[in-house]
Amino acid sequence: EEGGCAARRPRVTVDSSKAKTSLEALKISLRQLRWREFPFGRRLPCDIYWHGVSFHDNDIFSGQVNKFPGMTEMVRKITLSRAVRTMQDLFPLEYNFYPRSWILPEEFPLFVAEVRVMKDSDPSWKPTFIVKPDGGCQGDGIYLIKDPSDIRLTGSIQSRPAVVQEYICKPLLVDKLKFDIRLYVLLKSLEPLEIYIAKDGLSRFCTEPYQEPTLKNLHQVFMHLTNYSLNIHSGNFIHSDSVNTGSKRTFSSILCRLSSRGADVKKLWSDIISLVIKTIIALTPELKVYYQSDIPAGKPGPTCFQILGFDILLMKNLKPMLLEVNANPSMRIEHEQELSPGVFENVPSPVDEEVKVAVIRDTLRLVDPQKKKRKNTQQHIESGKNKVNVRYDSFTCCRYPTLERVSEANEELPDAGPADRPDHDTTRSPEASLPSLCLKQVFPKYAKQFNYLRLVDRVAALFIRFLGVKGTTKLGPTGFRTFIRNCKLSNSNFSMASVDILYIDITRRWNSMGIDHKESGMCLQAFVEAFFCLAQKKYKSLPLHEQVAMLIDFCEYHLAALDEKRPVCGRG
Repeated sequence: EEGGCAARRPRVTVDSSKAKTSLEALKISLRQLRWREFPFGRRLPCDIYWHGVSFHDNDIFSGQVNKFPGMTEMVRKITLSRAVRTMQDLFPLEYNFYPRSWILPEEFPLFVAEVRVMKDSDPSWKPTFIVKPDGGCQGDGIYLIKDPSDIRLTGSIQSRPAVVQEYICKPLLVDKLKFDIRLYVLLKSLEPLEIYIAKDGLSRFCTEPYQEPTLKNLHQVFMHLTNYSLNIHSGNFIHSDSVNTGSKRTFSSILCRLSSRGADVKKLWSDIISLVIKTIIALTPELKVYYQSDIPAGKPGPTCFQILGFDILLMKNLKPMLLEVNANPSMRIEHEQELSPGVFENVPSPVDEEVKVAVIRDTLRLVDPQKKKRKNTQQHIESGKNKVNVRYDSFTCCRYPTLERVSEANEELPDAGPADRPDHDTTRSPEASLPSLCLKQVFPKYAKQFNYLRLVDRVAALFIRFLGVKGTTKLGPTGFRTFIRNCKLSNSNFSMASVDILYIDITRRWNSMGIDHKESGMCLQAFVEAFFCLAQKKYKSLPLHEQVAMLIDFCEYHLAALDEKRPVCGRG
């Protein structure tokens, strides 16, 4: 009986057939956890599906999948810029961690006009701008300019939209080199919102000493662009087995160095946590629209979680600035090394392995589907003990340590073995042999400090309520009219004819921007713009965030009253 509890504990099953470049790090994590891997898929459902690219890599109907629907679209440079800009309109001071941005080609005239005004008001201002193609990655297509007239408008910008941002000219330097930080963030749940940040990340260095941009050095990518995929081709790139040296180091090694110079590292971490939470808050409204489209409420489907890569640049004054968010951060734990001209070999990268394996392994520990079952089993056993008032030492084998109490030891665990091993783990829980979690919960832990920012989340809830047909992401004219009518927003000064005109004008403009032509109707961003417009009409002479908050309260009040009436009518 003493061995019975452990023998009956089922092993978590993971489908890794679509893992792609994260496969090696995933395999190491699964061996450490002693979970069961299915590298070629499985006919029966698995507990967890690990995808390399997107939610739609496989048709999943149960379990958990490591991608959210719509995440790839949401963190594209243009969509991210729009989402952050909406929040900047509401809370400009709270969202000053994202560089001033313009979307090309649609905002090119605005970009030219605003730069001219700023130069006229401050003749000493000598800006540099960075142009980033919307769908680009690994530094592809990025270039620096000194004047709007330098933008390459011929052909490519029309077929390949881009974001142009004010370039951060005074970054923090280490060893006279510019660097950025790749931090790993786990979005464990969308509703309720649950966010974790890895305690360590990677610092990726440029390979030429930094100088502020001039017309002469604008094109020196190894000086200005921190992308690993670019700098690895530099003759100055240093592969190091040490976390403290080389062209790729751990973020913790940089923090130690800053701390030794007297920098306030605690404040820096606090600012980074704030940046991450605020960015996720900007992304969640539209993610919820995608989520309800792919996994409608009330229907069977998987739950989702996702590891995101936040690219952050530290300014000279240690202020963190968000560069971009990656839906599919590289989880490779090896790098290419040139043995002879044209002959390459993949060799292990200790720095990557130290950071990335811990992130994947501890993500899996947090989403462990057996954890809740073990907790319930333990509670059941404890209640049984209390009833009979007898101590059963033989049941201690069923007590598994919670994640907060895992050992600090980092023992090497035996191989989990091939997929044809038994489905039940007959040994003690591997949790006791694992180090403490490298992922720190920041939300809902700090929810009280940030919940006031979640206004657009509440607007998105109104949008989803009136979508009507399950699976759609756009609001039709009837749905918009129903929203206005149910929320009592039409009156003598704002007739239903005016409602229709507002809907047509805003929807037409957003559709002309090339935003998802698969469906006709009003997208969430267009609805948010219309909502802001209504708020400004109804509550004049107030800051925008107060106008929006008051209109949300007004709408929620009338909808709650409507919901109370319906059951009464039904009973009648």
